[in-house]
Amino acid sequence: MRSGKLIVVIGIACSILVGECLHASDPGENSGGGRVGLLTEADWPNWRGPNHDGSTMTDDEVPLTWNQETGIAWQSPLPGRGHGSAIVVGDQVIITSADAETEQQAVHCIDRATGDSLWVSVVHRGGFAKKMNSKATLASSTPACDGERIYVNFLNDGAVYTTALDRQGDQLWQTKISDYVIHQGYGSSPFVHGDLVIVAADNKGGGAVTALSRKTGKQVWTHARPTKPNYASPIVLNADGKDQLILTGCDRVQSLDPVSGSKLWEIEGATTECVTSTVTDGRVVFSSGGYPRNHISAYLADGSGQLAWEDTTRVYVPSMLIRDGFLFGVADAGIAFCRSAATGEKRWEARVSGTFSSSPVLINDRIYVTSESGATYVFAADPEQYQLLAKNQLGDSVFASPAVSRGCIYQRVARDIDGQRQEFLVCIGRPALVAN
Repeated sequence: MRSGKLIVVIGIACSILVGECLHASDPGENSGGGRVGLLTEADWPNWRGPNHDGSTMTDDEVPLTWNQETGIAWQSPLPGRGHGSAIVVGDQVIITSADAETEQQAVHCIDRATGDSLWVSVVHRGGFAKKMNSKATLASSTPACDGERIYVNFLNDGAVYTTALDRQGDQLWQTKISDYVIHQGYGSSPFVHGDLVIVAADNKGGGAVTALSRKTGKQVWTHARPTKPNYASPIVLNADGKDQLILTGCDRVQSLDPVSGSKLWEIEGATTECVTSTVTDGRVVFSSGGYPRNHISAYLADGSGQLAWEDTTRVYVPSMLIRDGFLFGVADAGIAFCRSAATGEKRWEARVSGTFSSSPVLINDRIYVTSESGATYVFAADPEQYQLLAKNQLGDSVFASPAVSRGCIYQRVARDIDGQRQEFLVCIGRPALVAN
C-alpha cells in the first residue's frame, strides 16, 4: 500500500497504549475537539498540544535548565529541513521531514524513550517547489494523531494533500485539498474534531477549508476561501458556549460549525496574512498578524462583530497563550508581554534577545519560548511582573515549537556541523516508561 517504508521494530505500536488508555471507545466517539479514543492526558497529539492552546498541566517534573552537554536524553538526526513540530502519542514521537537532495517528504516515528527510529514513511517523492520564502520549508506542518491514525499535510507538486497513516506507518488514504499558489510557503496543520480531520489551504490561487472523514479521507464539507495568501491553521474553540471552527487571515475572522461547515459568523478584521493559532477566554477570540499591518485584536465570539480591543504589537508568527484571564506571548522581535484578555491593558513587557518564530508553551506556571538562534527563555506565567527563571542554549537554529509529554520536552533544532546544517529531534529530560 505504501512504498519507501523502513520498519525497524515491528508491531511495537500494538502495545503502546495498553493500560494507559482513558477509555477504550472507538476513536470516532468524541463530542468535541479535545482528546479522542485512545489518547491520554499525557500525550501531545497535535499542533499546540492536548488543549489546542499550547498549555499543559502535569505532575511530572519538567526540566528548567539544560544545554548541549547536560539534560539531554537523546538526539535523533533528521534529513533535510522542516519547521513542523513533533507530536507524542504513547511511546511514539512523530515528526515530518523534507529532504531536497532526495526530494522526499516523509513521516518519522521515533521511540520516545531511546530516540531510535521505529519507522520512516515516505509520503511524496518529487514535486518539490523551487521558490519559497527563505525561512519556509516543505515540512512546516505539524501532524495530528487520533490514537489510531496519523494525519499529515504536505505541499507537493503545486497542491496541498492530506495523508493518513496507521500507527505502523502504512498509508491508509490520501486526499487532495486544493491547488496551491506559493507566496511564502505552506505550514497549516490538520485539526482532528470528532469523526473529522479539518484542513485549510489558503493561497493566492483561491484555496479551501475542508473537513474529511478520518476513516476514509472522503470530503464531508468544504468552503472556498479568498484568493489571498494566509498560513494559519484551523482550530476549534469552545467560545460563547459552543464549538466554533475559527479561521483568521484573508482580511477576516470567520466562524464555522465544525461538524456541518455552516457559517456561524464572519467579520472584517485580522489582516491578509496570519500565521498564529488563535486562543479564547470563552468570551472573545484573538487574532494577530503582521501583514499588511501589525495587530493583536480581540473579537466577541457571539457573532456581533464587536471589536473588544486592539493594539499594534507585531505578533505575526508565534502564537499566544491565555491563562486565568491574561494573555501572554512573545512578539516576533523579542518582546515578552502580558495583557488583560478582557481589556488589552498592558500588565508588563520585557525584552528577550533574538527573533522568534517558535510558539511558546505553558507548562503549569512556567512559559517556555525559544528564539530562532536556539535560546529558550523560561519565565513565570505571572501577570504582576516578568520573572526570568532560566535561559538555555541548544543548537544554532530553532523554528519549530516544542512538544511536552511525560516530563520531557521534544524540540526540533538545527546545528552547524563542519559548515553543514543538520537537524535533530532532541529529547530534553528523562523519559519515563509508559505503564503496561
